[in-house]
Amino acid sequence: MATAAAFSSLQRRRSPSLEAFLAPIDLTDGGIITTLLSFANELVESFSGMKLAFHRRNLMSLVRKIEVLVVLLDFLKEFRLNTKFSYTTTVCFKEMYLLLYRCKILFGYCAQSSKLWLLLQNQTISGHFHDLSQEMATLLDVLPAKELGLSEDVREQIELLQRQLRRSKFCVDKRDEMLRRRLYSFLKEFEDDQIPNGSELWSFFLDGLKIRDAKSCRAEIEFLEEQIAHHEGDVEPTASVLNGFVALTRYCRFLLFGFEDDELETGFGSHKKIKKGLMTREIADTFLTAPKDFCCPISLDLMEDPVIVSTGQTYDRSSISRWLEEGHCTCPKTGQMLAHTRLVPNRALRNLIMHWCTAHGVPYDPPEGPDSPSETCFPSSSKAAVSANRATANLLIQQLSAGSEYAQTIAAREIRLLAKTGKENRAFIAELGAVPHLNKLLLSTNAIAQENSVTAMLNLSIHDKNKSRIMSEEGCLTSIVHVLRFGHTTEARENAAATLFSLSAVHDYKKSIGDENGAVEALAKLLMGGTSRGKKDAVTALFNLSTHADNCGRMIASGAVTALVGALGVDGVSEEAAGALALIVRQPAGAEAVGNEEMAVTGLLGMMRSGNPRAKENAVAALLELCRGGGPAATDRVLNSPALAGLLQTLLFTGTKRARRKAASLARVFQRRENAAMRYGYQLATNSATTVSTNSATNRDTTFAGNVSVPMSISVPVV
Repeated sequence: MATAAAFSSLQRRRSPSLEAFLAPIDLTDGGIITTLLSFANELVESFSGMKLAFHRRNLMSLVRKIEVLVVLLDFLKEFRLNTKFSYTTTVCFKEMYLLLYRCKILFGYCAQSSKLWLLLQNQTISGHFHDLSQEMATLLDVLPAKELGLSEDVREQIELLQRQLRRSKFCVDKRDEMLRRRLYSFLKEFEDDQIPNGSELWSFFLDGLKIRDAKSCRAEIEFLEEQIAHHEGDVEPTASVLNGFVALTRYCRFLLFGFEDDELETGFGSHKKIKKGLMTREIADTFLTAPKDFCCPISLDLMEDPVIVSTGQTYDRSSISRWLEEGHCTCPKTGQMLAHTRLVPNRALRNLIMHWCTAHGVPYDPPEGPDSPSETCFPSSSKAAVSANRATANLLIQQLSAGSEYAQTIAAREIRLLAKTGKENRAFIAELGAVPHLNKLLLSTNAIAQENSVTAMLNLSIHDKNKSRIMSEEGCLTSIVHVLRFGHTTEARENAAATLFSLSAVHDYKKSIGDENGAVEALAKLLMGGTSRGKKDAVTALFNLSTHADNCGRMIASGAVTALVGALGVDGVSEEAAGALALIVRQPAGAEAVGNEEMAVTGLLGMMRSGNPRAKENAVAALLELCRGGGPAATDRVLNSPALAGLLQTLLFTGTKRARRKAASLARVFQRRENAAMRYGYQLATNSATTVSTNSATNRDTTFAGNVSVPMSISVPVV
């Protein structure tokens, strides 16, 4: 008997209930017959009239075989319901229950699957039908028919079914197989950098698959993408090949059905409503949503290049490399001593992260270099998929250029989706000239068109070479800032902020962005009053801009300093806020501006107390620079804080290498202040004693040094 494990690939879309694994062992013999009859009748009624695009012959053949079992069970219910069956017979009926349930799984899977998937799985699913027939044959062979006392007509039907089952062969519909091979031939043409003939594609999709509108195409694409997201390594075709079929279907969707027949919520017409929160965020603070095992224990961010240390723990390469460079020789998570500092790539985890990002629309660029995954590891980089996506991008950009406003909105949405993953996609979309057309849509009065275009611009900007295309496009930066300031939707404004963050990764562009009218002001406003995601986008953009010294004046004048100080106590953005302030206070004007903020010192001390290691490092650096250039008032607020000595002492022993160095410098400032106060107190006491000695010879031996308040020095070890 085949087990339920044989259907693991079929059970990804629907989890079987407990009855799939437990036969009704507590029922009486009559109860088992009643249950089986009800179950078999349900299958016959539900699936005998089902019209499948493929595998219909196999399905109907199996349903007819179940109908014969219904005849057997109906007879037993009518005439043998109260019969006490032998152990062997009872076991056979329980096996029949499991067999029928596996039939239900297979029938339901065929009913719920897309046409393309059924075609791609043609031989595999045909094999499942054949396996069930063989199980049924084995079951009837061991069933003690004589014990059941069957009537002659029922016995004849069972014997006829047995003979048919013994002769049954693996059956693959020739027409279905021909269509499957034709589908693969289209993919092969794209792989060879050839675009398939449009009339042949029309005939295949409309006549062969009966896919006749854009909605059906979208359903096919979504189903295939779901299979990619839940792909199992032993299931064919591979995820890379499936991505090729997704790209092929997307191309045919626009080539065959155009841009007007679409259900996109675009805001056109009184019956259309803009869907609130239509767009999913493209660059996400993924540590809040990603599976815990995908996040680095040090940075808490989604790992881009997971590596394994000698203790068996996995970290992102950049984070653990920095940890080791700071002189640490222990595992950050376990505290164990590292036997060696060699980092072993965790390719299995990296591939899982890639698949998760693909499924959830999170942009992910695998690291380049000798340890980077090959093209076959990252499905979106298959040659056929890239070629088909390029052909699709050509169609989309044509619509961006000359299509109706409705078609332009759809094209912008599809470019946004196409640019979600894969450096190849982002590269050729920009090369084909999408940026100028998207730039025009940024100022669209239609909210969805604007949101699609700015999100597409964000996704394109992730690719480094595209940053120069965007920045060099006349008026593009101004338009992005316009969306940031006046965007029609929250998502549009947030994605505009994320785009500025992406562009500001290039040092040469930081000054240009900072000088753009209203850019820094809008980021500061978003940091103070945006959503948690908007605040994250705004603070990372401000942090990048603050690394350019020439932006200091703009940060002060725009209110960004006040916004950053206010963000020190906000989860998710406090680390970047402290980092930005640590950079701003390096400039004399910046130090003065931060020093004038009443809550700056309190906020930074709070970060030293409860922030993560990086936040503590940024906070102590900011406080040190504040003492050096923030003026006497700011210095007094820092050094007179009762908590400072204890926080410094803790940081000197537990902080990162840079944090310990900054803490040591601040401790020396604190110590010099204390020593100066003590010298001043001593001098005051000496002067007082001299005066008293002159005025009163009788009290010559009396000293007032004990009556003078002398600040006590707090010993802080410095390393």
